[in-house]
Amino acid sequence: MKLNNKGQTLVEYILIISLITVLAIGLVKVFGGYLKDAVTKASCSVMGKEFVEGEKIGEGYCEGDEGKLFE
Repeated sequence: MKLNNKGQTLVEYILIISLITVLAIGLVKVFGGYLKDAVTKASCSVMGKEFVEGEKIGEGYCEGDEGKLFE
């Protein structure tokens, strides 16, 4: 008697993918502000402007762009 294990394997893959997705979303929630500041700091240096740190993490901006904040 042969057993069909394809359905069980599919469920296992779905569980693994959902766990990875939940972890990725959690990491972006925790480190998203740091990532946003790093990208902003790099773009400021490319444009030749000075990076200004915001009050909170993730609120940094380039010098001269105070009125151009996107939220």
